[in-house]
This record gives sequence, structure tokens and C-alpha cells, in this order.
Amino acid sequence: MWLYLAAVLAGLYLLRRWHRERQTVPRLSEKYVLITGCDTGFGNLLARQLDARGLRVLAACLTETGAAQLRAAASPRLQTVLLDVTSSQSIATAAAWVRECVGNRGLWGLVNNAGIGIPTAPNEWLTKDDFVKVLDINLIGLIEVMLSLLPLVRRARGRVVNVASVMGRVSFFGGGYCISKFGVEAFSDTLRYGGGSRRRELRPFGVQVSIIEPGSFRTGMIDPMTVVKGFKHLWEQLSAETQAAYGHHYLETYAKSTVLLHRLSSSRLSRVTSVVAHALLARFPCSHYAAGWDTRLALLLLRPAH
Repeated sequence: MWLYLAAVLAGLYLLRRWHRERQTVPRLSEKYVLITGCDTGFGNLLARQLDARGLRVLAACLTETGAAQLRAAASPRLQTVLLDVTSSQSIATAAAWVRECVGNRGLWGLVNNAGIGIPTAPNEWLTKDDFVKVLDINLIGLIEVMLSLLPLVRRARGRVVNVASVMGRVSFFGGGYCISKFGVEAFSDTLRYGGGSRRRELRPFGVQVSIIEPGSFRTGMIDPMTVVKGFKHLWEQLSAETQAAYGHHYLETYAKSTVLLHRLSSSRLSRVTSVVAHALLARFPCSHYAAGWDTRLALLLLRPAH
């Protein structure tokens, strides 16, 4: 009897959860969403998918070539803007353009997706500038874009979606990438909890913040040729003493592991863009979204033992 009752209650709970997760916000055609990093990868695919669903997509691209190709692949409704997240002037110009586009409606969604992964290497091989290069794009640029557009998101009582990484939970390699993604996680948490337990920073304004944690996907960021080329360049800059300490086999092992990572990674970028879309459009978005088998495995292993 009790086992039957427990099964019924569990079934009702799962049914309620299923129904809750599939409820979406109304009037999608009236909602503006800005996505950074739309030249390629997740941002490009997400822009086209949201455009197909009728949203008013504002796609920020680094290059005119990327912007033109995206416009050609989307409806006339999608608009593009050039944005270099390392440039305060570029961010200010883009923010002014967004304000003009959205008017009194405000900005429903801000997706901070722009990012880079290299240079990646043992920390000893890198310089301060190597770290700064990655942090400027992945973290500082994200923060400045957020600060510039937050009043528009607040006006719409909208959504902020920050693309972090499983590497924002556990670091597997040196360089600025993992550090930057830990920073994205922390910054996103301050947006939710920065006002203390009794006053969440953005929740009183109706703004909800979600973090996306992709695993390994086949984007340009993990292209073996690009990654290994950068790694070899760093190797060539090392002193003879450091090269001798690591040995040439280290370089060969790294190259092989990079190729293996690419083979194991998923080509289904929609696994990431689908959870971003849920964070933007669901009535009850989640605070964290894991995308990819490796992310789920890493988070499972990170659970504390009791």
C-alpha cells in the first residue's frame, strides 16, 4: 500500500515538473534578445533558431563577414551589430544601438556567449598578457556588456543568460580559460544573491539569471589544428631550460590529447542552444543548465560524499 502510494506521488511530482518546464512566456514576437559572439558556434546557431521562432534577435558579431553571413541565413527580422567586447567604445556604441532598437519595451534577453579558449598551456609557459587576453573577453567583457545593458533588461523584467563551462566548476588545464569561467559563475551568482539572503540583487526587478555549463562541443574553440598550433608557438618561446624540464614528449602527448578531445566532443550544438532557449523562454527557467555528457559526469563526481 505504502509503496503504491509513494509511486503515485512520485509520478504526480514528475508530471507536474514536466508540465512546469514546458510552459513558455507569451508574445514571443514582441521580445528582443541580444546575443554576443554570433559569428560562429553556439551564438550563430542560437540566433538562427530564435529568429525562426519569431523573436526579434539582435545578433552581435565581431566581424562584418560573420554578420553578413548570419543575415543571409536568417529572416529580415534579425538585425546584427558589430561588437568587440574588449573595447569599451564598441560596447557603448552597441548599447546605444540596442536602446534605439528596443525602445520602451526594453531588452527581454541578454545572452553573453562571446568567448575564446586559447592560449592554453601549463601556466609556467604563459605570460600575464596571455591570461589577460582570455580574461578580457570571457569575463571582463561579459561584465561590461552586462552593466551597459542591465537597465534595458530590468525594464523588460527579462532574462540574463551567461555561458560559462564545465571548466567553471573544475579546472583541467592551465591558462585563463578555466579561471574566466569560474569568474562567470561567481559573477552570475552575485547577480542572483548579491543583495543577501533577504534581497536578491535582480530578482526584485523580475530579472532571472541562468548559467549555461557546456561540456566539450565541436566549435572553433577546440579545433585541433588551431589549439596545437598555439601550443607549439608557446613551446618555441620557452627557454632551453624549461623545454628540457618538460621534454619534447610533453608536446607530442598534448597534441594527441587535443585530437582525442575533439573526437570525443559532440557535434550537436543544439544540445547547448536548446537549454539557452529554455532559459530565455520558459516561464520557470533554471538557475543552472548542464549541457553534454562530460558536464553531467563532472558534476556527478563533484558531489560531496556523505
